[in-house]
Amino acid sequence: MILSNVVSQLLQRYSKIGMCLLYTDGSRESILNNPHHKVSIPENELSFTASPSSGPGGQNVNKVATRITLLFDLENSPSLSRAQKERVKKRLATRISKRGILRMVCQRHRRQSANKREVIERFDQLIVDALQTRSPRKKTQVSRGAKKRRRQEKERRSRIKRLRSSPVDREE
Repeated sequence: MILSNVVSQLLQRYSKIGMCLLYTDGSRESILNNPHHKVSIPENELSFTASPSSGPGGQNVNKVATRITLLFDLENSPSLSRAQKERVKKRLATRISKRGILRMVCQRHRRQSANKREVIERFDQLIVDALQTRSPRKKTQVSRGAKKRRRQEKERRSRIKRLRSSPVDREE
C-alpha cells in the first residue's frame, strides 16, 4: 500500500510529457507554464475527434481512426481571461473559426494515443507562444559606413552596365 502511494506520487511528479501532466488516475491536465501568463486549461475544455488518417498505412489505414482533431472553444473558455482571449484571437486569427473555435489536427503517428499526445503538446506550445508579449522593435539608423558601401556598390554596378552597352553614334 505504501509502495503504491509512493509510486503514484512519483508518477504524478515525473510523468510530464511536453507540457501535459498525466496523472495516475488517467486524467490529464494541460499546463501552460509561462512566467507572465499562468494558465491552466483542463482537458474537459478540449474536445477530440478521431477519423481515418490519410496517406500510407497498409491494411491498417482503412480500419483504424488514428487522426486526432483537437477543438478548443476559445470564446467560452473559463480558463482564459478576456485579455488573454483577445491576444490569442489576434495572434491566431488564421487558425480560429468565425465561431471562435481553434482546430488542430495531428496524423503523423500510426497510433491514436501518440497523435493525441502530440496534438496536445502542439496546442500547449501554440497557446504559450500566443500569450507571450513581444518587446517592441527598437528603431535604428543605417550607419555612415553602410551608406558609403551602398553608394560604392551602386557606382560599381552602374560602371559595369555602362561598359556592357555598345557605344552610341551621335554624329547623325
